[in-house]
Amino acid sequence: MRSEYYDPIEYQVPATEEGWTVKTVLQRRLGVSRKLLSRIKLTERGVMLNGERVFISVPVKAGDTVSVSLEKETSTDILPEPIPFDIVYEDEALLIVDKAAGVIVHPTHGHYTGTLANGVVHYWQEKGAKFRFRPVHRLDQETSGLIAIAKNAYVHQHISEQLIAGEVTKKYTALVHGCPSVPEGMIDGPIDRDPEEPHRRIVTPSGYPALTYYKVAEAYAEGARAELRLGTGRTHQIRVHMTSIGHPLIGDKFYGLPGLAELPEPAREAIARLDGAIGRQALHASELGFRHPLTGEALTFESKLPADMRKLEELLRGDRLFFSAND
Repeated sequence: MRSEYYDPIEYQVPATEEGWTVKTVLQRRLGVSRKLLSRIKLTERGVMLNGERVFISVPVKAGDTVSVSLEKETSTDILPEPIPFDIVYEDEALLIVDKAAGVIVHPTHGHYTGTLANGVVHYWQEKGAKFRFRPVHRLDQETSGLIAIAKNAYVHQHISEQLIAGEVTKKYTALVHGCPSVPEGMIDGPIDRDPEEPHRRIVTPSGYPALTYYKVAEAYAEGARAELRLGTGRTHQIRVHMTSIGHPLIGDKFYGLPGLAELPEPAREAIARLDGAIGRQALHASELGFRHPLTGEALTFESKLPADMRKLEELLRGDRLFFSAND
């Protein structure tokens, strides 16, 4: 059975690059990683020069067309399920999804069905499309918002490289207990596993570097809406960092306010009232931006607050408003 391929990614060689090898063009101009190159050069149509399969050591001439084609793939290990999800953007390379809170991104031990991956694989299957589920980044189960899914290994590689280089914009909106005394700043706190509870992360001097930038957009008597931007991408980073400065996310059962039992009863009641108003941590991935791997175009996607966070915000606004960053 002949392999099926996605549309080729092509590059025309200018006069200044005559004499380069096909390998050099692939790596320097098309940005094909060494790992990906080692895989595609073994396929029938993986690496082509003017429509002909060649060794990557062959020199090129001005006007030559070097192309890369990837074999079509599917996620055979993921069960297709008709799980609804919101599509923000889709083209031949990308799928941008607005994930609902409570949905796990990818099947894990004990959660083989009901995930975003199951829904996306079903959606592609219904369209007759062949893609493997490749999320470029992930969100916690209870965090809502934007997530990028690459449709092939080349696209995944290029967005991942942008993530590592700090060139991907990831902004979040959170509703937190209390209001930071400094309305805008940076939280620089190394993060690592809690030795007493491995599933939990803590700020510790021996941890991995972690930076979170925050700005209080609106403050209330009992909380605040904070806009956050990640400088690094550690597990549970926003939740851990906001708790570390005494302003945990409302509804966060795992990283709640330290010393809660020592607070006066009215304060405990107020915190419990807000936590009970939402069934998950009040965190939403509201903006995502990066360069398109194929066109180089700067893309920015935005997502409005979901209904449960809007309802919580209305509850907070029912208290006396101290200030708004929009005033």
